[in-house]
Amino acid sequence: MVPVHDGHHDAEGYGMDPATTLAWALLSLAAAAALGLVILIAGLEQVFARAPRLAELQESGSDASAITSVALALANTTLTVVVPAYNEAANIAACLTSLLGSEDPCGDWQVLLVDDRSSDATLAIAQEAAGACGATEPRFSLLDAGPRPVGERWVGKNWACSRAMEQVASEWVLFVDADLRLQPATLRRALAQATTDGADLLSLAPRLSCGCLAEWLVQPIMASLLGLGFPIEAANDPASAVAFAAGPFMLFRRSAYLAIGGHRALAAEVVEDLALARRIKQGGHRLRYLLALDGLELRMYSDFASLWEGWTKNWLLGLDGDVARALAASSAVLLMFSGPWLLAAVAALLAAGLAPVGFALVGFAPVGLLGQRLVLLAALALGLAGIGLQLVLRLWIRRQFQLPISFWWLMGAGGLVVGAIGPVSVWRTLSGRGWTWKGRPLA
Repeated sequence: MVPVHDGHHDAEGYGMDPATTLAWALLSLAAAAALGLVILIAGLEQVFARAPRLAELQESGSDASAITSVALALANTTLTVVVPAYNEAANIAACLTSLLGSEDPCGDWQVLLVDDRSSDATLAIAQEAAGACGATEPRFSLLDAGPRPVGERWVGKNWACSRAMEQVASEWVLFVDADLRLQPATLRRALAQATTDGADLLSLAPRLSCGCLAEWLVQPIMASLLGLGFPIEAANDPASAVAFAAGPFMLFRRSAYLAIGGHRALAAEVVEDLALARRIKQGGHRLRYLLALDGLELRMYSDFASLWEGWTKNWLLGLDGDVARALAASSAVLLMFSGPWLLAAVAALLAAGLAPVGFALVGFAPVGLLGQRLVLLAALALGLAGIGLQLVLRLWIRRQFQLPISFWWLMGAGGLVVGAIGPVSVWRTLSGRGWTWKGRPLA
């Protein structure tokens, strides 16, 4: 027989019954989720309002002398664009087409594709794409990275980038990922900005795009987290030790790159972009990190398997290897994005007459107290408010990143995926088991 509790403190002071405790727990969690989303949206708006952005080209204007000086510097400088590629058959054509179709960024420039021993059709597709663009040597050239040295640990694209630098003699070198797409003026804008700012490393943050359902589930959430986590002001402050860079687009002054040892000094670094940025600042060189949402587009993953592999590879290391932060961040995502949907559903069921069943499961029969039902209705309202805030967030992302609000109602499912990424990333990174990138082991 199920015992009945009257919902009040009994004579022995046992406090609230489990039914009331459950109702208040739902309310508290729903309030925390909604508050977290409000903080996230407000923080994003504040960060992006102050964030420096890649400047537009100025070919004419009031400051004619400055414009002439930059134009002259570009005309007299040289640039090599390095594209490290491993099994990028799905991406390489679009990447090379956008690069080779760029406006001339300077007087002498070229694109160097480094094939990192791909086992798919990357090389053949790249040659076909370059031919379609009418690009021949020296504007476009190919390099076989060759086998990685036996007895040495090389991860990610570090080997391919190091091999490329054996052939690079230009004043500037730009490393571009194969899943990046550039607008025609982006190269010239970036080189002009680096010249004007006296940068030794100019890194640009692209806007993310989505193509498959897995990306629609996860990437909008990741875009908001990365946006809030961008230490843009500190990264651009020479007096701050904080360093940050976006690996898909990293433009180096070659002399500074060589001075810090380049990718060869970071052969075993999985998150090499952050390590390179730190070395630039530690070496007394100038780092510039800017938003270029109108100049660059990045499609990171083509399916769930690659998305899962990629984010579990980077999650823990992206949070400086701090296990507590990695687990806390994934838990916060789970609460903010999956919480409102789950909490609203549970509160609605309990408040709508299924409460007797639910409360009986925890050992007490409800007495239909008005207070309990009001708490449940408040939890339902806050859960629905959290869902509404997720739509507001997606509308904000659409305004900033030009990313449609497609599948916004699946953000709850996306929260479950990101919530699982955290602990899996911790396990894989620390144990080395299943810690891979494109099938290559990282441990």
